Amino acid sequence: MGTALFIGGVVIMTLAIILSIALHEIGHLVPAKLFNVRVPQYMIGFGSTIFSRKVGETEYGIKAIPLGGYISMIGMYPPASKTTRHNRLSQIYQDARDIDAERITPKDEGRLFYQLPVYKRIIIMLGGPTMNLLIGVLCMAVLILGFGKYQPTTTIETISQCVHTVTATNADQANRASCTNTDLDSPAHAAGLTAGDTITVFAGEQVTSWEQLTSLIQRNANHSVPVTVEKDGKTRELTITPLETVRPVYNQLTGQYEKNPDGTYKTITVGFIGVSPTSELTPGHIGQVLPEVGNTLERIGATVLKLPARVFSVGESLITGSERPADSPVSVVGVGRAAGEIAATDRIDLRSKSATLISLIGSMNLMLFVFNLIPLLPLDGGHVAGALWEGLRKGWARLRGKANPGPFDPVKLLPLTWVVAGAFILMSVVLILADIIKPINLF
Repeated sequence: MGTALFIGGVVIMTLAIILSIALHEIGHLVPAKLFNVRVPQYMIGFGSTIFSRKVGETEYGIKAIPLGGYISMIGMYPPASKTTRHNRLSQIYQDARDIDAERITPKDEGRLFYQLPVYKRIIIMLGGPTMNLLIGVLCMAVLILGFGKYQPTTTIETISQCVHTVTATNADQANRASCTNTDLDSPAHAAGLTAGDTITVFAGEQVTSWEQLTSLIQRNANHSVPVTVEKDGKTRELTITPLETVRPVYNQLTGQYEKNPDGTYKTITVGFIGVSPTSELTPGHIGQVLPEVGNTLERIGATVLKLPARVFSVGESLITGSERPADSPVSVVGVGRAAGEIAATDRIDLRSKSATLISLIGSMNLMLFVFNLIPLLPLDGGHVAGALWEGLRKGWARLRGKANPGPFDPVKLLPLTWVVAGAFILMSVVLILADIIKPINLF
């Protein structure tokens, strides 16, 4: 049964990935056709064609490797300028132009991509990422309105046996599982708190949220305070003394501990008792959807900026045999595996499984939105940046009374395009290998 559920989760995520790719390319296809650009192909995947059918002037199909997709538009490269130098690189450029030009017929005049106004080209290239953004917003709306967000409660899930000594250099050890002889007994353990206890009163105040409880704990360092807990319909009165301790500053946005300019960890002295909360799905309202999407995009943006370094760490763990970071990025293989684990686990109920899978699909699409906006060719953001640069050059030429400088020429950036594409392929290979050899296990 567990294997069948795992496979079911993988199938669901595979279909979600294929659908996301298909809708991304539709985001390009629809405005391209509206602006009368000829589109010979609309393909999901790469490699050999499994299935295709021609409708009108466009061939629609599915290819063997579902790691992306594309639409083929006529006239992506403008003709070479008359001042083109004759050397090996210029010959490569010309070969690329010739391949593109072979598809152009006399009837395509006025229907070439590079002949479109700048704003239309930008609309076409932004259409794909916009579809991913809309999918992400839809998933977030379903998650918040239909299921709710996971919110920490005042019910205790785990109790620390001890309080780890933290300094500015070892803050990453704050949550290690084992205790040493130098570690103090945790206040929660000493007071007799147990997993499943719900804290209802702390230091004389009625407790209604985990945030409130955390604030009360931090403010009452080294003060003995009364605590009321409930469990299985029974109430107990305890006394606890939060320990004044140095804790690392955790950044919820980046998911990592903050550091000072000298590389040491930022710390803060607060009260601490050594408990972690349970979480439950709490339905929200429509006004929370866009702010939550914004927060997610901000976290993803911070992650993308560090992506090369984090992929390097994953590759290093593969070569050296060291432990793979638990928060490392994953490939589509890792996403599929995560979906399988979520579907197969018996640690959460069906409602929580559904919510987690929807959250995973939404986050994946928001990641695709951010990733595709990187202003480098061959990504959509690179074409947008090129069109904007063309618009600036033309505007500046008009202001000075100069001749039209002509369209943006992506052919001249082919070497950079190859480097970027090669880097993305290399990172994908590293992550796929890591997800096969050293996968991250959720449970």
